[in-house]
Amino acid sequence: MNPSLMTAAHRTLPFGTKVMVTNKRNGRSVVVRINDRGPFIRGRVIDVSKAAAKNIGMISSGTAQVCYQIVDASDQKVAGKGLKAIDG
Repeated sequence: MNPSLMTAAHRTLPFGTKVMVTNKRNGRSVVVRINDRGPFIRGRVIDVSKAAAKNIGMISSGTAQVCYQIVDASDQKVAGKGLKAIDG
C-alpha cells in the first residue's frame, strides 16, 4: 500500500471499491480506494494509508473508531442504508 495515496486495505471488498471513512471522534471524512487485503489484526476491519489517516486526524493515535460507507464511483452517491461502525 502506497502511504501517500488515498487507499485502504479491507478483507472482502473488491479492489477498486471507493469507501468513505469517517473518524467518529472528530467527524472528519475521506474517500479511499480499496487496493489491498487486510488488516490482519483481530477486531480491525479497515486499514487506511498514512495520507488518509492524516486527513481524518488519526496519525497520533494510530487507530480510531470510524464508520465507513461504500461510495458509488460513477457519481459519488452513497450506496446502502447507513453507516457501519468499525475500529480502523
